Amino acid sequence: MAKKGHLLIISAPSGAGKSTIVMATLKKNPALRYSISYTTRPPRGNERQGVDYYFISDAAFREKIDSGELAEWAEVHGHLYGTSAAFLEYNLHQGCDILLDIDVQGAKKVYAKYPEAILVFIAPPSMEKLRRRLAERSTDSAGAIEQRLKNARMEMAEAQWYHHLIVNDDVDQAVSKLKSIIEKLRLSE
Repeated sequence: MAKKGHLLIISAPSGAGKSTIVMATLKKNPALRYSISYTTRPPRGNERQGVDYYFISDAAFREKIDSGELAEWAEVHGHLYGTSAAFLEYNLHQGCDILLDIDVQGAKKVYAKYPEAILVFIAPPSMEKLRRRLAERSTDSAGAIEQRLKNARMEMAEAQWYHHLIVNDDVDQAVSKLKSIIEKLRLSE
């Protein structure tokens, strides 16, 4: 029987550097598959369709929910996000390791379906640094930043049930820690 792939679920509050860490990890590990989420939110900055997200309408997203195409979905910051069930199943059965970048709500749902998954939480070094990072992005209003900080406090309270915690005070060190987690996982087979 062929070896089944590993599922690594990465979560973090908005602005903690999760996407930066995930993208750097993917560049260093080309064999990893990245699960691109569906979302109803508009693209930010240089985000590209089919690379960063699949940007779809609310109606198209709801069709995916109704047809059972999503392994999980959640509303986050007023927008819908979801993960393709077919992508996960196909790649895991092909023996591919998958990096899944999702929020805490989605992580709980996927972990319930894939209890062998490894959960990694990326935390900011402090709430003040998180506030600064969100402000420096210049993508959100002051009110939206406050809402993201409120959500971050709730999300960080959920970090306790993750297998690994990485504090992102230095991106290179955080990438190195994630790489080490992946290597240990592969060696444990």
